[in-house]
Amino acid sequence: MAIALQAVSEADEPFLLELYASTRREEMAACNWPEAQLAAFLQMQYRAQRLSYADAYPGAEHSLVLEDGRPIGRLLVWRGPAETRLVDISLLPAARGRGIGSRLLRQLMQEAAAARSPLRLQVLTTNPARRLYLRLGFRRTGGDPVYDAMEWTPAE
Repeated sequence: MAIALQAVSEADEPFLLELYASTRREEMAACNWPEAQLAAFLQMQYRAQRLSYADAYPGAEHSLVLEDGRPIGRLLVWRGPAETRLVDISLLPAARGRGIGSRLLRQLMQEAAAARSPLRLQVLTTNPARRLYLRLGFRRTGGDPVYDAMEWTPAE
């Protein structure tokens, strides 16, 4: 499997909306909304997230994750003067649990180590990816009942 990153373009918006919806449909199932209402809600939430990220992390690198040339996810990384921040990493359900996220995270960790800066992220406390972050050496540095702030710091 060949994994590559490619800069996101406007033409990728339908895929990015589909990807976002794939991360939220399960939790939204409890609402029992008609499909049209659920789709409209997910589209609204996707747009709100996109605008929020653009406002909070101007200049962030937004990439599609490609497997053998096909989009399977996205990676949003902001590089600041004192940190590298993983803003978002998302993979389609069929791509999860296959080591792709680990590979991408290790690449970011190598980059952070070369820059001698921490790699930081925020994750829902209920997100299964939290276990992956802990396994890779991230530690909780704060948060609230809904989100954990986490950080990986390169060894000196």
